[in-house]
Amino acid sequence: MPTDIVIYHNPDCGTSRNTLAMIRNAGIEPHVVEYLKTPPSRALLIELIERAGLTPRALLREKGTPYAELGLGDESLSDEALLDAMMTHPVLINRPLVVTPLGVRLCRPSEVVLDILLEPQRAAFAKEDGEQIVDAAGQRVR
Repeated sequence: MPTDIVIYHNPDCGTSRNTLAMIRNAGIEPHVVEYLKTPPSRALLIELIERAGLTPRALLREKGTPYAELGLGDESLSDEALLDAMMTHPVLINRPLVVTPLGVRLCRPSEVVLDILLEPQRAAFAKEDGEQIVDAAGQRVR
């Protein structure tokens, strides 16, 4: 029975690419959602946040986004206001979010994905920067 996995992915992000590669290293071809092209609906975003055990603020991405320009560092902003900003500017949604039968995680660092994969790693895996994450026996080294 194939495992149904969804990754909310940005191909320009190294962490997202590493996460996708680890999913594929487990022999799984996930549903890849390039969320900047196809953002989740507000209801789905709220569901993902809740299932990941996060808050909207915890999912906000600052680097390379209009976070500062929009004043999103203001702690008095409501969750609704933060969600509004993410819906208007999907780049504010941190990535990659991964959905598996074991749960939803914001995979930062990318190896967090190993905690929610049902299938083991099939081979050694090193991140793009060379950091070894999985050894030749498919065992996590970090």
